[in-house]
Amino acid sequence: MTAPVKSRTAAPSPYRGPVQWRQLVDWLNQDGVISDDEARRTVARCSQAESAQHPLVRLAAVAMERVGGGKPLDIETLTQYLAGRAQLDYLRIDPLKVDVGKVADTMSAAYAERHKVLPVQVTATEVVVATAEPFLTDWLDEVERQARRKVRRVVANPQDIHRYTAEFFALAKSVRAAQRAGGSAGAASFEQLVELGRSNKQLDANDQGVVQVVDWLWTYAFDQRASDIHLEPRREQGVIRFRIDGVLHPVYQMPIGVLNAMTARIKLLGRMDVVERRRPQDGRIKTRNPRGDEVEMRLSTLPTAFGEKMVMRIFDPDTAVKDLDALGFSQHDSQRWEQLVKRNHGIILVTGPTGSGKTTTLYSTLKRVATEEVNVSTVEDPIEMIEPAFNQTQVQTQLDFGFAEGLRALMRQDPDIIMVGEIRDLATAEMAVQAALTGHLVFSTLHTNDAPSAVTRLMELGIPGYLINATLLGVLAQRLVRTLCKQCRVKDDGLQRTALDELVKPWTISGGYRPYKPVGCVDCRMTGFLGRMGLYELLTVSEAFKDSVTQRPGIDVLRRQAVTDGMRPLRLAGALRVAEGLTTLEEILTATPPLE
Repeated sequence: MTAPVKSRTAAPSPYRGPVQWRQLVDWLNQDGVISDDEARRTVARCSQAESAQHPLVRLAAVAMERVGGGKPLDIETLTQYLAGRAQLDYLRIDPLKVDVGKVADTMSAAYAERHKVLPVQVTATEVVVATAEPFLTDWLDEVERQARRKVRRVVANPQDIHRYTAEFFALAKSVRAAQRAGGSAGAASFEQLVELGRSNKQLDANDQGVVQVVDWLWTYAFDQRASDIHLEPRREQGVIRFRIDGVLHPVYQMPIGVLNAMTARIKLLGRMDVVERRRPQDGRIKTRNPRGDEVEMRLSTLPTAFGEKMVMRIFDPDTAVKDLDALGFSQHDSQRWEQLVKRNHGIILVTGPTGSGKTTTLYSTLKRVATEEVNVSTVEDPIEMIEPAFNQTQVQTQLDFGFAEGLRALMRQDPDIIMVGEIRDLATAEMAVQAALTGHLVFSTLHTNDAPSAVTRLMELGIPGYLINATLLGVLAQRLVRTLCKQCRVKDDGLQRTALDELVKPWTISGGYRPYKPVGCVDCRMTGFLGRMGLYELLTVSEAFKDSVTQRPGIDVLRRQAVTDGMRPLRLAGALRVAEGLTTLEEILTATPPLE
């Protein structure tokens, strides 16, 4: 739920009763929002047929043109205007910030539907209720009496009220049903062992209430663009959190027994051992998002002090495989990367911390080169996303089948292109080198801070410099940063070009310079950011770089030679994105290592 917006209008209205579309048109015309001609056109169009739609929805469909031009009046603009007329605050409902349990305790679903209102916040002293009928108050006294709190009304989009009334009350009903089915029993935890034996009634993972809550969870996560879902048992209750644009958001709190039943349900669907809670497990599920597209989810469980924690990583096909421009490659790096991946043999490494987008970059690249003429094979731990164009193999450490063993087996499978999930040890690094020496193109990942550090990391593992020179083609280091919301960003006149130049010395920011700063709007949940993009540092191995590896393999020497060969450091890549108005200086400073 976004913060209420103080609405402004020319004058309050003494109007009482349901909102009428003709009255709204008259007010818009009186206040100079629409012209006389536009008012007549709207009345003529809306009079052609009767409609049961809310007047705001009906008028939004007409797309009235405001005086002075600009974007036509949409549903949110009209709702905000109506709030001003009623001298109430306007609110864009953010479901992530609504405590559904408290909302459902305030009034029944039938009452909310009858009066077309929806509680969105409950505190110790007040209940915030959203309505699209601000001039109807016959329900007000009754709700205040039942809730024993003051009611503060806000005006919200009638479509949102209708949608979330159904969703919130259905979710609360499912949670209560699941809780009734299983009582208060929960899993044993370090601080709850004394609770064992009080109830022998456990929640069933196939209980209808649990099934509905899990279905809601996934639909909700897809709708909110979540990349990860966290189910976390705590001392008193279970907590659900979504990671959106790299930031975790609390979503819902529920009884610990219900959370455990949800975890069991998901483990069952992911073909995991439902009974085993003492050791970590991995699994995967394929489902469909509301648009009907297939979505894969990777499951991971971990025993914690209060029970079994589960994380679901969502691999949406729309975001998992992109072209280079969509990933965030600059033209400079895009051309050099294309040249690298067209090579017939050698090693290409992608480096960066966990969650920096390495998997997306690798899958997107492999998807481009996986034609019918080549055999693309992978060894992964775990397989992140099933891709029909690849031959994918899962590492199974319990069977002594690791990356090195997988690579050794792949060499007998007539591969052209090989992707190794990660080079973790000398055995895997040696097998990758052997594969490259025998005429294969090998992709893999390393965990290093920047691209030149990948070379020293290989040396630390035990790969001699002459083998690195013979096989390594290039190293791509990357980070993810949040991108500014284009709907609400404003020009940042306070950020001078000299400040960026000082940050990235000895480079200077050339070309256009139009930095922006975040503001916050309903589209970005008042954060000012919407989505993420990659920053890239691409090292290509030249003859001069090979000489440096052989003669003076210090990290500083390697970094200077890489820059001479055309590598742009991560911080410079970020500064260029700031100059283009795509992100902020604070995001760059947080995500990228300093220049040395």
